[in-house]
Amino acid sequence: MISALVLVTLLVTQDTTAGKVVYTKWCAGCHGDQGAGDGAAAKHMMPPPRDFTGALYQIRSTASGNLPTDADLMRSIDEGLHGTAMPGWKARLSDRERRDVLAYIKTFSTFFADTTLRPQPLQFGGAPSGGTGDEALRVGRQFFDSIGCRKCHGDLGRGDGPSSPTLKDDAGHPIFAADLHQNWLFNGGGSAEDIYHRLRTGLDGTPMPSFSDLIDQKFLTETELWRLAQYVRSLSPAEPPAVRDVIHAPLIGRALPHAPDDSAWAAVDAYWFPLVGQVIRKGRWFAPAVTGVSVQAVHTADSIALRVTWDDRSASPDTAWLGHVGRVFASLEQDEATVEQPALWPDQIAVQFPVTIPTGMERPYFLMGSSSAPVYQWRWVSTERAAAAAGLARGLERFDPVSNPGVGAQAVFDRGQWRVVFTRALASPDTASQLPFRTGRAIPVAFFAWDGSNGEHGTRMAISTWYFLALDEPVPARVFISPVLAMMLTLGLGMLVVWRAQQKTSFRRQQ
Repeated sequence: MISALVLVTLLVTQDTTAGKVVYTKWCAGCHGDQGAGDGAAAKHMMPPPRDFTGALYQIRSTASGNLPTDADLMRSIDEGLHGTAMPGWKARLSDRERRDVLAYIKTFSTFFADTTLRPQPLQFGGAPSGGTGDEALRVGRQFFDSIGCRKCHGDLGRGDGPSSPTLKDDAGHPIFAADLHQNWLFNGGGSAEDIYHRLRTGLDGTPMPSFSDLIDQKFLTETELWRLAQYVRSLSPAEPPAVRDVIHAPLIGRALPHAPDDSAWAAVDAYWFPLVGQVIRKGRWFAPAVTGVSVQAVHTADSIALRVTWDDRSASPDTAWLGHVGRVFASLEQDEATVEQPALWPDQIAVQFPVTIPTGMERPYFLMGSSSAPVYQWRWVSTERAAAAAGLARGLERFDPVSNPGVGAQAVFDRGQWRVVFTRALASPDTASQLPFRTGRAIPVAFFAWDGSNGEHGTRMAISTWYFLALDEPVPARVFISPVLAMMLTLGLGMLVVWRAQQKTSFRRQQ
């Protein structure tokens, strides 16, 4: 936190003229020359850049409807805003540059010049103890239900509540209810303390209200609101998922798990991979709804199963989300000659491999290959939950299904989450177009996702880069037998030494 003395120093030393230079170079491209959030890049961003002219800020330590403090603004400049295109500038700009640009940003609104509107931070207090205990989380869940959080965030907090398709900000831009299972993307921070602060301040300009008035009305206490914050925090993992390059698929001695909810998956490591919008080829997509996939894999002596899991706010196609798609299209600039109209599109997932396992680090073009170097893909579409297609992608616009693909799929949608299992034999009779899987080899793999209820189809998708899949080899029996034999030999030699020593001692005594 920035102390009051430091803030006074900041106010004295801020230079709006120098701040304008910094703003023009680094900020105007998104926020616009006059700070209205209408820069050249703004039409490609969801949510859009902040409009500074209205002095309406989401991340504050002040009450709803109040201006932010300088410390609030500096935190957003320094750390950025997760879940948006706003990066942190602490490592890019000097302290002086950040102070100056803060001062210049405030000149876009006359509200900051009104000395009667001096912002006053709320007094939050500390978190009560026992926040991770069963009783604390039970109380938090109780208030999650009673104050209406589930209406937007859904029963399990994945942003799939009944009101979620209708959400928009004060400017009419579509907005997602936060997926409470991904706290590393929370706007304003993902700790229990950060969440509590947002519950007290609200996110002005969005449907997320402040709940401070419920404390004033004695509907709940500060401790109970803390319990709600702690419950929300408990929905995400203790640490953000680490991105690992290699998916290890263990060899199992039981039947291959074909069902997404087979109990065997509980014992298999999951690997998380981030996805980003496809912005390389027209039509570009800057606002993907799927931010990452969790992947597990196992194999038997002759087959492989791969489970892909991702959070999705609806099982598309879904008529309830047509209005949302229309708002997305209206807010984002479409780079096609003809503006596309909202339609009912399905959800999709694609798993991509090379046609053959490369011997070195060379791989096909990650964005679905090319006409001269195609890639092998498994594709699944939500309108055909129990089926999968396999084929060769020769670029974004061309997918040629193969005959006798041999790929199976089963899918389950459960309260804001898809779970899809692909299965296939390791060997393939068509090695010219279908990858034969090999144990002990690093097999390149990549992932693509489409959320139909967000207007995604065709080239509008979320994509990953290449990673690797490794089918673990069975451990030879000698690996286990050799240490045992060595141990037995060592034990035998030790016993022999002891016996001979005892014999010598006995012989000396007899003399």
